[in-house]
Amino acid sequence: MFEELGISGGTAIIVLAALYFIIKSAVKNGIKAAYRDITGKKAVSDVKTEQKLKEAGILDEK
Repeated sequence: MFEELGISGGTAIIVLAALYFIIKSAVKNGIKAAYRDITGKKAVSDVKTEQKLKEAGILDEK
């Protein structure tokens, strides 16, 4: 089947793996955005990430 498309099996696996991770992150970000819209709160993981960035001096405090 892959030969008809002109790609090898290894290339197909790499493309499918990349698609998996892209879709996974898109769904995760969509769920976070919906949670933020519904509750008006940030997700716990977002708060922890911001705290670590502030401690490292990368994120400016507002």
